[in-house]
Amino acid sequence: MDRDQLAEHLRFAAELGVAGTSRDPAWRGVGNRFAGDPQNSEQISASPAAPDRLPQGVGNRFADPATVPVFRTAADALAGVRADIGDCTRCKLHTLGRKQIVFGVGNPEADLMFVGEAPGADEDLQGEPFVGRAGQLLTKIIEAIGLTREDVYIANVIKCRPPGNRNPEPDEVEQCEPFLFRQIEIIKPKVIVALGKFAAQTLLRTLDPISRLRGRVYDYRGAKLIPTFHPAYLLRNPRRSVRCGKI
Repeated sequence: MDRDQLAEHLRFAAELGVAGTSRDPAWRGVGNRFAGDPQNSEQISASPAAPDRLPQGVGNRFADPATVPVFRTAADALAGVRADIGDCTRCKLHTLGRKQIVFGVGNPEADLMFVGEAPGADEDLQGEPFVGRAGQLLTKIIEAIGLTREDVYIANVIKCRPPGNRNPEPDEVEQCEPFLFRQIEIIKPKVIVALGKFAAQTLLRTLDPISRLRGRVYDYRGAKLIPTFHPAYLLRNPRRSVRCGKI
C-alpha cells in the first residue's frame, strides 16, 4: 500500500469513527471485516464484563478499545451498526416528530447500492427506505435492469425523517453520515448510485450541484459511484428523464 492509499484508508477510518489501531488481535474486528476465530461470530473481548451490544455513539467509537465486535457475516455486521444507532438522539430530529429509525434494506452483500437523502412520511411509518411514490419509481428502475429490491441494498444518508420532508441540515448530516459510511464499508458494493444532491454531495465531499455531477462515474473506495437525479425529482419533472434519455 503506497502513501496515498494509506492516507485515504486512514481518512476513511476516521470517518467511520475509528480513533486508532493496535497490534492486539482483538482489534482486527474494528469496522466490519469478519476477522478472528470463525467459531466466535459475536465479539472478542478482553473483559468478562463486555457489553452484549454495541455502545451508542457516532460512528464506531468504542468506550473501551479492548472490546471489539467481530462478525461472521455482513448481515450480522449491519445488525451491529443498527444496534449502535439505537433509538437515536444524537441530533435534533428525534425531537421533531420522527416515528422511527429507517436504517436500510436489501442484500447485505449486494453489488449495487442505492443511497438516497432521508426518509419521507411513508418511510417513517413503515421503517423502510423508498416505499412511497419515489420508492415505487425506484423499484421500477431496478426491475428495468433485471434486478429486484432484494438483489440490491437501499439506504439513506439520514436515518430519520426531517419535519415536512425539508432538506437535511449540516449538523444532522454530520451526526448520521458515519453510519452510512459503515454500511458501505460492510456491504462493499461494486456500484453505488447516489440519488440526488445530498447523497452525491455527502459521498463526494463536494458542493457541486447534481446537474453537474450527474452523467459522470467516480472512483469511490473500491466502487464506482454514479450520481443521478432523485426519483422524487423525476416524478416532479417527468420530461427531464425523457429529454436526457437516461435516469
